[in-house]
Amino acid sequence: MQKATETINIRVKRYLPENEPRNFYQKYEVKYFPKMFVLDALNYVRDRLDGTLAYRWSCRMGVCGSCGALVNGIPRLTCATPLSALGKGVTIEPLHNFPIIKDLVVDLGDFMEKLGRIKPWIIRERDRVIEEGEYEQKPAELELYSQFSACINCMLCYAACPVYAGDVDFIGPAASALGYRYNLDSRDEGAEKRLEVLTEGAGIFDCTFVGECSVVCPKSVDPALAIQRLKIDSALTSLKSILKREKS
Repeated sequence: MQKATETINIRVKRYLPENEPRNFYQKYEVKYFPKMFVLDALNYVRDRLDGTLAYRWSCRMGVCGSCGALVNGIPRLTCATPLSALGKGVTIEPLHNFPIIKDLVVDLGDFMEKLGRIKPWIIRERDRVIEEGEYEQKPAELELYSQFSACINCMLCYAACPVYAGDVDFIGPAASALGYRYNLDSRDEGAEKRLEVLTEGAGIFDCTFVGECSVVCPKSVDPALAIQRLKIDSALTSLKSILKREKS
C-alpha cells in the first residue's frame, strides 16, 4: 500500500446557488501519494474533508468523459491529469461555456440537444431484414472515420472553443466531428440530411478555425479538421446542385 509522502494544496471553485456569495474558491490540504491524479485529490476531499463538494466521474479510465474540468485553466480529464505534472499550485474549476449546476457540475443539456439534431447513428433509406445479411465494411472504409468515432463527449472541446463562448447556438466541435464520422461511414445514407443541420444557422461556417478543440481533445480526435472538411463537402454539394439545375 502506497504511503503519503507530503501534502498538496488544491483550490476548487465552488458554486452554491443557495448561498451568498454563490461563487468562491475553497482551499483543501490533500495528502499526496505518488502517481496521484487530480480526480484522486477530489475524491480525497469528498471522502475525508468535505462531503458537500460536487463533481462528476465514473470510469476513472479516460473512457466515460464525465470528469472534465478546468485544471490550472486548461480543459482536462481529471482522471488522466497527474498531480505531479502540475507543480505545487492546483486550481480546479468547472468547464467554461456551460451553465453551472453546482461546484464542478455543469449542465450539458445544450450539447445533448445538438447531438440529437445531427443524428449520430446510421441512416438508411431502407433497412435490411435479417435474412439479407449484415452490412459489410472493409478495413480501409473503417479507417476513414475511426479517428472521429473516438469522441467520448467529454466537452473539453466546447470549453476551449472561442466561437461557442461567444455564441451558444454554434453547433460546436464534438457534434460536428460526430456528424462527420457518420457521413464517412460506408453504411450510412444520411450525409445530405446531416449537412443541412450542420450548415444551417450557427453552423460549421461560423467556425474560425482556431483549433483549440483539437488541442485539448484527450482522445486525439481532430474536430477542427472535421469541420473544415465538412465545409468543403457542403460547398461541393451546393456546386453539384447548381450544375444539376443548369443541365436540366
